[in-house]
Amino acid sequence: MKPVTDVHVNKNTKLRDLLEQYYESGGFTAKKLGTAAAILKKMKEDKTFNFLSFPACIVSTGTRGVLHDLVKSGVFNAVITTCGTLDHDLARLWKNYYHGTFMADDAELHKKGINRLGNVFVPNESYGVVLEKKLQPIFEKIYKDYKSKGMKSISTMELIREVGRHLEKEKKKEDSIIYWAYKKNVPVFVPGITDGAFGFQLMMFIQDHKDFVVNVFKDEDELADLIFSNKKTGALMIGGGISKHHVIWWNQFKDGLDYAVYVTTAPEWDGSLSGARVREAVSWGKVKENAKYATVEGDATIILPLLAAAIL
Repeated sequence: MKPVTDVHVNKNTKLRDLLEQYYESGGFTAKKLGTAAAILKKMKEDKTFNFLSFPACIVSTGTRGVLHDLVKSGVFNAVITTCGTLDHDLARLWKNYYHGTFMADDAELHKKGINRLGNVFVPNESYGVVLEKKLQPIFEKIYKDYKSKGMKSISTMELIREVGRHLEKEKKKEDSIIYWAYKKNVPVFVPGITDGAFGFQLMMFIQDHKDFVVNVFKDEDELADLIFSNKKTGALMIGGGISKHHVIWWNQFKDGLDYAVYVTTAPEWDGSLSGARVREAVSWGKVKENAKYATVEGDATIILPLLAAAIL
């Protein structure tokens, strides 16, 4: 049996060293966090094809910057996320979100045109209003390019890449996850493209451009190509829902992920996909039986910066 060792901290302690101490400490979530950090470092060293998945909510917070850094770093080769990620990442290029409180009077906020996302306040002019103003001209440019090339359809991945390309002249472009995904040639897949303001603006655009075809099955072909052309794969999955499931779903067709780290606040006992620990995915063949994997319970706005610091 391996002895438990104490964690020691002083003014010279470095974060990387602290995470290694977490692994040796033997204690609860600290050890899980240390294990996850070690797996992510192994994924980086092993040069596997690595997926990063996350929900939109954390993009409304300062954690957006950590996701930006992970995409920019080149450690992750593909992103699978939700439509709200596009909403928040793009809206924050042009307008601010604001500090709020969980305890706000929501009826009063609604009267003032302020939307509450946890303890973040999102005024209407910082969300739907600005996205309509900015996205419609971008869609028009992409549509003209689409027509000039004689394209019959476009995938969501191709569409998002083109949006990233059209951010080149924006002053705050380098703050954007989507921009850096374009610059680093990291494909971004959004299987639920209609579930948000970006998707709504796209639907409104298509009302007047019926020949602009967004083909979600083309995304699946592209994901299949990635899966079957890479022998080993890994994933850092933040939160649950469609973004997490799309990662593990596709990896089952190559006999499962070789590395998997999952960060969640969801409980396991309700049987939800979001609450399912990585070990459950082993039973489905979505994670290999001999894979290195860890589930860390906790708030991603705290945990993700620590894990990112361990690998960057």
